[in-house]
Amino acid sequence: MSATDTDTFEIYDPAFAHYVLGNAPLELLADGFRWIEGLVWMGDAGCLLFQDLPRNRTLRWIENAGVSVYRAPSAFANGQARDQEGRLIACSHLDRCLYRTELDGKVTRLVSHHAGKRLNAPNDVTVRGDGTIWFTDPLYGIQNDYEGERQSSEQPPALYRFDPLSGEIVLACGDFDGPNGLVFSPDETRLYVSETGDQTGDHPKQYIRVFDVDSGGKLGGGDVFHKIAPGYADGLAMDSDGNLWSSAGDGVHCIAPDGRLLGKIHVPDRVSNLTFGDVARNRLFIGGSHALYAVFLNRRGAGWP
Repeated sequence: MSATDTDTFEIYDPAFAHYVLGNAPLELLADGFRWIEGLVWMGDAGCLLFQDLPRNRTLRWIENAGVSVYRAPSAFANGQARDQEGRLIACSHLDRCLYRTELDGKVTRLVSHHAGKRLNAPNDVTVRGDGTIWFTDPLYGIQNDYEGERQSSEQPPALYRFDPLSGEIVLACGDFDGPNGLVFSPDETRLYVSETGDQTGDHPKQYIRVFDVDSGGKLGGGDVFHKIAPGYADGLAMDSDGNLWSSAGDGVHCIAPDGRLLGKIHVPDRVSNLTFGDVARNRLFIGGSHALYAVFLNRRGAGWP
């Protein structure tokens, strides 16, 4: 079934018109969820995994088969990513850790502490080509019992780099108020991170930052790359040409590598997360708060399936 097609695409730059397929509408795939997070495409299995976070479960969507339960309970898992071996890495709010699902189905806890103190509530995760795992660690998942469990924080919000081979965890950047979604550029020389900060204060931090990344994984820069309006950036996705696709209050925003807004995909619900997938990685799956959407584009997502 299709969502309303009228005014779905809003073009700010002529380049965006080439990304839109005139006969490919925004589709409503499923609804009735409490809050969708952690979209990840499983190319070898031909399915999409995502979280119904407040219900403490990971769900699976398959074309022509619909939605089924993949894991429940999920330890209030949020962001997910796959490593080069196809293993699923997930962020757990409840257990305050990253865990990995091995190829035989066993679950391994990867990291739960930094400098001898517990992590807060790992939120989103991505894997770099060298195998290092990068993740954000805000306080959201331990601030209430709706998306985890109310617990005490032992350290400030931060962005981390974790090496699963050595077990080393490094504080990559510690000047965030609320680090959220993150994604690398196709050549992995830039890292984009959503800053959602304090949503209730007079001057909330609601923008996307960009960092330069050297060959050893050291970050530089960290300036504001783009300010999302309306709403704020949560999940992020990257296409193969280096355009950033960001969640927003009115849908999905497509942003050029120089920070220009190229266009929007209007979605009936506030978007929380998104990812490219399907056979050619040209289908953008969108978590619209309580409903799952998708649209085919004349773009391919970066990274591996």
